[in-house]
Amino acid sequence: MKSLIKYINNNVLFKVAHLNSATIITKIIAGILTSKAIAIFIGVEGMALIGNLRNFLSAVQSVSILGFYNGVVKTIAKVKEDKVKLSETLSTAYYLCFFSTILVAFLCYYNAQYINDLLFSANYNYAYVIKIMALALPFYGLNMMSFSIMNGFANYKMLLIINIIGQILGLLVTLLLIYENHIDGALVAAVVAPSLIFLITLVGIINRRNLMTYIKTDHISLEVLKRFGPYAIMALVSAIALPLISICIRNYIISEVGIKEAGYWEAMNRISNYYLMFIMSIITLYIVPRFSEIDSKQEFRKEVFGFYKSVMPIFGLALILLYVLKSVIVPLIFSDEFAPVTDLFFWQLLGDFVKVLSIVIAYQFLAKKMFTHFIIIEIFLVVMLYVSSVYLIDVFGVKGAVIGHFISYLMHYGIVLLIFGSSLFGILPDDETNSSS
Repeated sequence: MKSLIKYINNNVLFKVAHLNSATIITKIIAGILTSKAIAIFIGVEGMALIGNLRNFLSAVQSVSILGFYNGVVKTIAKVKEDKVKLSETLSTAYYLCFFSTILVAFLCYYNAQYINDLLFSANYNYAYVIKIMALALPFYGLNMMSFSIMNGFANYKMLLIINIIGQILGLLVTLLLIYENHIDGALVAAVVAPSLIFLITLVGIINRRNLMTYIKTDHISLEVLKRFGPYAIMALVSAIALPLISICIRNYIISEVGIKEAGYWEAMNRISNYYLMFIMSIITLYIVPRFSEIDSKQEFRKEVFGFYKSVMPIFGLALILLYVLKSVIVPLIFSDEFAPVTDLFFWQLLGDFVKVLSIVIAYQFLAKKMFTHFIIIEIFLVVMLYVSSVYLIDVFGVKGAVIGHFISYLMHYGIVLLIFGSSLFGILPDDETNSSS
């Protein structure tokens, strides 16, 4: 706990913590208002369809930028004083992401009807939404590359301000489109809003337009690409597998139980995403950089159990409060039509608690570049999510999906504990114990 407080006081990331909190609060408020608009103007069935599109969009966006974001941020932070290496980094990231984004956009545009049938079934015709998404995708790619550059140069304040303004702009466009065009408006807003932030990001690019001189075709580097590779693979595995599995589970609920039940499950996922934003921001800002700094089992153990003792009890109490107030929260965020969502709270909250317990330790895979472990365990997780959910949906209906969520993350936690068991529970060598004290 002392280490966490010291880090908060000293680290540059936490000097803008108030802005980060403002960003998260803005995202949550925007999400709640959007959910309310969907509930009022579209209903439960629309919630399910929008959920599928959001998951697909998330996967496509990650593929379009090749999962390079974290790799670009970390590389720029290291080489920003070296003009040659900076030019190689920017050139490689920019041109590869540019061609990748154009290729993905092209494939989506000319396969719009096929994608529509996969996401919505042949009963709906929203192929035009997929085409709009394809046209907006390059702007999203440019935006994320710009974000990664600003992040790499530690321009956190500008980054967070852009995020806040972008969220507000996206919210206004979303509410207007939902009000005017209901389900069609909501679907169009889902694919357009993320790209609108690029209009705001242009301000940041103009302020650093001298960086454009570093982007040259003859500075594309295979060495830089190799450096990006592990980060890209890890990002793509998570960013593609989890959304696609969610689509598969949602489609299974629609076919076997009903589209309304799929809408209830999507509503529960939205609530889950809102409160997880807070805890995940703490993990991202503190745990990941801290794990990268430490090189002893003693320190690793100290950080993990310190987080468990200081943060997890507060998180647990917040989840208990959410469970007690579930009958108030659901109609407040959605509408009375979504009342059955309250039946899904117990297993979802329990699963999310275990998920955070597991992720805190699992971030050691990223910090110590244990890429193979990360990928294998991530694949195991998504397979278990699908298999357990499908089996339990057949037994318990839509509640089976949230029970599957809990079981999958419980197994994930068990494997993570097994891998890091000696570091967390084993007897430490005397020299390591003494050196850390």
